[in-house]
Amino acid sequence: MSNQEFVITHTFNAPREFVWKAWTVPAMLAQWFGPKGTKCDVIKHELRPGGVFHSRLPSPDGTVMWGKFVYREVDAPNTLVWIHSFSDAGGINLTRHPLNAHWPLELLTTVRFEDQGKQTKLTLTWVPINATEEERKTFEAAIPGMNQGWGGSFEQLDEYLSAAAKAA
Repeated sequence: MSNQEFVITHTFNAPREFVWKAWTVPAMLAQWFGPKGTKCDVIKHELRPGGVFHSRLPSPDGTVMWGKFVYREVDAPNTLVWIHSFSDAGGINLTRHPLNAHWPLELLTTVRFEDQGKQTKLTLTWVPINATEEERKTFEAAIPGMNQGWGGSFEQLDEYLSAAAKAA
């Protein structure tokens, strides 16, 4: 069975410590995280191994997605690793993707922050874990769209970082 990874890399025009904060400070994360055109409501944020990030992502069409991360590794300002899932509103039970019943219940997410002076190279890796063959195939078929989805989030993060730098 294939276990293909999704990998996306992006260079941000901000120092690594600031990009790290944008990923780990709830008020900052809420400004950019999620599909383009949405705003993330951070419900719970425990930035530590075993800690939970629970969020609400309302979309313009009225659909609400609830996300849950369980952090595995927090190595500031280098690496974040978590199990990425959809959840119920309480953040307790894992749920299926609201738009795809065959999406994997859990994805291992690794985000690496590479210092490049005044810029930061970020590499995000996603891979299904504990997935059925059908879930892995669904994931693999969706990889081209993931570039667009994460790319849109990264565009929002670029805009946020630029606006924050101008305000400073």
